[in-house]
Amino acid sequence: MDPDAIAARLGVPVEDIDRVHRLAADRPSAPLPARADAPAILDRLAVRPDDAAEIMAGWPDPDSALWTPELRWLLDRTTALVLADLGGHGWLSPGPELPRDRGPAWRHLYVYAYLALVDVVRGYHRDHGITDEVSWTTLADLGRNLAIDRRMHGEGWPVMQSWLTLHARGGLYELGRLQHQRGGTTIDLHIPEAGPLTPAAVAASLDAARVFFARHFPDEHYTAFACGSWLLDPQLREYLPADSNIIRFQQRFELEPYEEPEGLDADVEVRRFVFRTLTTPLDKLPRDTVLQRAVVDHLTAGRHWRWHRGRFPIQPHR
Repeated sequence: MDPDAIAARLGVPVEDIDRVHRLAADRPSAPLPARADAPAILDRLAVRPDDAAEIMAGWPDPDSALWTPELRWLLDRTTALVLADLGGHGWLSPGPELPRDRGPAWRHLYVYAYLALVDVVRGYHRDHGITDEVSWTTLADLGRNLAIDRRMHGEGWPVMQSWLTLHARGGLYELGRLQHQRGGTTIDLHIPEAGPLTPAAVAASLDAARVFFARHFPDEHYTAFACGSWLLDPQLREYLPADSNIIRFQQRFELEPYEEPEGLDADVEVRRFVFRTLTTPLDKLPRDTVLQRAVVDHLTAGRHWRWHRGRFPIQPHR
């Protein structure tokens, strides 16, 4: 293993290859499902036909000319890296961002790693008594994220490849309208692109989580739900009506003192999630909803959005 040579051939920084080698070391990896089984698995993971066709076209068959030794090494070691943290719940980058214009093997390498881990993490779910319905619903976030990345012309995947390691390690579960991430003394809430954020849907998801984590992770003791998001920015109250779903979601939380988050630009995150584009000029962005108009008007005025963190007790108010 020559990290300099691998990095040069992959077109990535050598320190990224060193990191993968250090974290994966000689730990075991996991095999991909059989090619014949892959279409059915992709369907269960809500992968759209156009994305599924690309994934199948780049499948890492032993005789595939698309897969160089360096790509095969990276697939094996990134899978081992994530597998080594099975049961973990922190943010984890599986490997370097690859040049994605070099074909499906490059574009979907981390999808193949995810597919190799599906059977492993479903075993972890079964060991914790988690139903197949919750298991597949959670893992089907792969299809949702691939569809978003396609809409974003590839701008979304560098973030998503790390995000999806939460699902592949058993660190996150989709229960109704919200996704719930294990960790410390708080359950962190995430809001997938899955319809209106109504108070009733949020309440039902929170109630489901209270039961779910007590039942399936009884040794973990959570005291609060927490969330870090631009959705908690109080500046949104200047634009949105008090009875809007977002404002009513905000009202659940007691905000922590504001600190500028390291390595995160809230303006970029807002554009990523509201418009699914990072490159469209402000004056070309759609203004079809109150939220879209708020985002554009705020940024056009030279103001900036903020990423806030808040929490509220896990027990319902009496």
